[in-house]
Amino acid sequence: MTDLSLLSLALEAMEKSYSPYSGCKVGAALLTKEGKVYTGTNIENAAFSPTVCAERVAIFKAISEGVTDFSAIAVVGGKNGRVDGIFAPCGVCRQVMREFCDDDFKIILGINEAEYKTITLGELLPLSFSPKDVK
Repeated sequence: MTDLSLLSLALEAMEKSYSPYSGCKVGAALLTKEGKVYTGTNIENAAFSPTVCAERVAIFKAISEGVTDFSAIAVVGGKNGRVDGIFAPCGVCRQVMREFCDDDFKIILGINEAEYKTITLGELLPLSFSPKDVK
């Protein structure tokens, strides 16, 4: 699967966002090492703390099906569904990625299929705390 294909799936997932409070819609598409894709969208809650990000929804969907080997994730987002800039994962999502992904895990941050940036988890989360630190 190409970066552009994954980005396109993240844009589609963004349309399913439940974000009545912030109006900020986010979509994610997670690629497993076997080539399967899990999508996610942010889901807000009136109490705010139960809100969950698109990236974690995608990762948790995969984990709930027994999949823990990932190679890439595409993330897009914007206010009122309009993507007009890079929308990077929050700190909690970065830590969840670290739990299951190595430094070379690819993160595609997009505006659209023509404008996107690809970085690694190691670049996004340097000096991180991982499962290796507790073993």
